Amino acid sequence: MRYWWVNQNQTYRAEVRGSFMWSPKQNANGARNQFYENMREVSPGDVVFSFCDTRIKAIGVVTGAAQTGPKPEFGSAGAYWAREGWFVPVEYCVLGNQIRPKDHAAMLRPFLPAKYSPLQQNGDGLQSVYLAELPRPLADALIGLIGQSYWDAYSTTAVLREVGEVPEEEATLVAGVVGPTFREQLVRARRGQGVFRSNVLLREESCRVTRVNEPRHLKASHIKPWRDATDGERLDGANGLLLAPHIDHLFDQGYITFSSSQELVIVPEVRDKLLDAWGIDAGVRIGDFSREQSAYLDYHRINVFKHSLLEG
Repeated sequence: MRYWWVNQNQTYRAEVRGSFMWSPKQNANGARNQFYENMREVSPGDVVFSFCDTRIKAIGVVTGAAQTGPKPEFGSAGAYWAREGWFVPVEYCVLGNQIRPKDHAAMLRPFLPAKYSPLQQNGDGLQSVYLAELPRPLADALIGLIGQSYWDAYSTTAVLREVGEVPEEEATLVAGVVGPTFREQLVRARRGQGVFRSNVLLREESCRVTRVNEPRHLKASHIKPWRDATDGERLDGANGLLLAPHIDHLFDQGYITFSSSQELVIVPEVRDKLLDAWGIDAGVRIGDFSREQSAYLDYHRINVFKHSLLEG
């Protein structure tokens, strides 16, 4: 196991909520950057200390090796970054005890590495650092300062999600994508991981129907189905909703859809047999959609929703 420090001042919410780290592959001028190169050094099981706004706010466990991936929808953050970089999946847990390293500078100073340190001698963070490896003594010192909160978070993140196999027809479709760069990323997106899920999490706060807002219990569901979408649409956060698993099933299979007037539209089969059993509120107000989401929902209502069952 190795320990890492990730500086997420600009991207903390996106990366922790989306379960990933992302960096460019090199500086804007094309120069090599060791803190970006470190993305290729991490391995599943490594621990990541997430630093933001002068505090260590979360602990992460790496769940996969670095892969090439398009830049997530960070908004105004990183406007000058390249559109392609390194993507590393990470399971995070926010700490109950979020320490401020500057308050412990004297204790931590002897353990700081001479080269590529994530902290200055006075305990301030370094803006130029993205991902830095932590010597074991420094990691142990930080763990000691965080205390039981570290072990609680580690226990949570260590329970990794199991990812199912991609259906055969979708694997065939992916194999036909032009260019190898995004193939693996597209597969991971369909499995509910990767850039697609991250992009959806940047737009959606909770399930539109159940109001559950804990990401680990929600699926990133394509509005315009994977099989019908272009490569860009498959990773577009606007082409997704966060849905509870049972709502995702009904939406994906066309048993429900969402109207332009913020209403849940349900086929009689589901209305009669499943609403009460699954605790679905047929009168729930699902909220506003962006212009881009509305365009995808138009497609879903016309091409996915089971009109024949509704009419019958």
